[in-house]
Amino acid sequence: MNRRTEHVEAAPGTSVRTRSGSLAPGGVVGDGRYRLLAQLGIDQRAGAHFWRARDGQLRRDVALTLLVGDPADAEAARAARRTLERAAHAAQFNHPAVARVLDVLSLGSGISAGEGLLGIVVSEWSKGTDLIDVIADGPVTPAAACRMLEQLVDAVEQAHNHGLVLGIDHPQRIRVGPDGVLRLAFAGPMPQATLRHDVRALGALLYLLLTARWPLPGGPGIMQPAPQGPNGRVVPPRSINAWVPQELSALATHTLADGGEGGIRTSAAFLRVLRQAAEVAERDELIQSGQLPPDSHQDPDGGIWTTQRPTNDPARRRKVALGATLLVVAAVAIIAWVGLSLISFFETDDGATGPEVNVAESSGKRGQKDKKDKEKQVAAAAVTPSQVQVYNPEGTGDSVDRAPKAIDGDPSTLWKTDVYKQQLPALKSGVGLSVSFDKPIDLAKVVIHRATKGSKVEVRVADNPNPFLDDARVVVKETEVSGDKVELTLAKPTKTSHVIVWITKLGGDEGAFATSIGELKFFPAAQP
Repeated sequence: MNRRTEHVEAAPGTSVRTRSGSLAPGGVVGDGRYRLLAQLGIDQRAGAHFWRARDGQLRRDVALTLLVGDPADAEAARAARRTLERAAHAAQFNHPAVARVLDVLSLGSGISAGEGLLGIVVSEWSKGTDLIDVIADGPVTPAAACRMLEQLVDAVEQAHNHGLVLGIDHPQRIRVGPDGVLRLAFAGPMPQATLRHDVRALGALLYLLLTARWPLPGGPGIMQPAPQGPNGRVVPPRSINAWVPQELSALATHTLADGGEGGIRTSAAFLRVLRQAAEVAERDELIQSGQLPPDSHQDPDGGIWTTQRPTNDPARRRKVALGATLLVVAAVAIIAWVGLSLISFFETDDGATGPEVNVAESSGKRGQKDKKDKEKQVAAAAVTPSQVQVYNPEGTGDSVDRAPKAIDGDPSTLWKTDVYKQQLPALKSGVGLSVSFDKPIDLAKVVIHRATKGSKVEVRVADNPNPFLDDARVVVKETEVSGDKVELTLAKPTKTSHVIVWITKLGGDEGAFATSIGELKFFPAAQP
């Protein structure tokens, strides 16, 4: 079936006549210069019809935005003039992701009163595919969505720097070029459109690519709208497709939200976050395709590194493990021999004498000292969790495979968050580690080793390892944890089986925020 025939929707209340009859393929508009070939969509809000046409004078295909309306309707005519003025200003704008405006026609200047049109914006024809066709069979992958959208975001940013509104808030205005990137094909922003409308449209296009659903009002009737939650807002893309990364899901929803909650109010901010999310999505795609090992990570400068061994040969792994075991046994034997030799060297003979000790006088003090020592030993005995996982109630966690590094007893092995170009909570409220114990412990203190400078954390306890954030009770308020060792002491010991170390502020520098943790240790209260 040819999907293109599905794109056309009737515009209620419009009656358009061309020199050859109705507004239909074969009709001619613009004082007979442009012959209509195929209608590709309608923006009902603006009365804008999108057509592919043939320029009879220059013998080339063009994209027409036809503003349909009654010239006697003063309000409609005024809105059309505003749209045409904006399109004329955009004629000087040049970007690969925006079709160049070639001409702007208005009543009395290229359009006769009998054509039933209020204006025409003529743009160069954009080769490729309609966006609706691309997502007709379902959403695209996260990495593909980033690649398709990035150039258009850059175009919006450059246009906004020149004070121009592009008007990309309708999916039928967009085509996908042969290079696979989105392109504004039909120019002519609505008269009331603002820079903020363009930014929200970027979030809507990202949402569409990830879900195949349109989240803004006034979308094509043939396209499934985005579902809404009880609060009246569209549900996050990740709620529709679980494979959508949290970063991209949050970027779309935070950009769509009224007022720009989450800090995504400008195209520049959107572009920064999109590029960061694109790096993660590209890495995940390479891992899933087998081109990278699963323990791969990306540095802030884009370099990919891995801690995984470059072999999957079981026999070789057994040999390596056996060799390591023999080395450890040999090292222990040598240390033991050296220790015994030292003891023998410094040991006093039977004839050695020393000061006399009154056992009766010192027994009470010694008993008190032994009791204190015992309490210190009990209090100093850290309890190792039975399991650890990355805690991210808003979606996929960061460096999930490296989480065990945080409780392996070696502060030199690190768990590290992803690298963010915006500080928390721009994309998410936080990220952290959730540990569980086989038996409840009377938690008194948490020690964090080798945390990145500038990082801040909270300590929370919960009834399960993956609770809603609001259900995890704060037992240590937000504290900076920079340095080799930071002790977080609870005001009162708390019995729990699940502890969450929740990062509320990332370390690192502007544009490359990240936090590493070398080791987490959990200490129970001293037993009487």
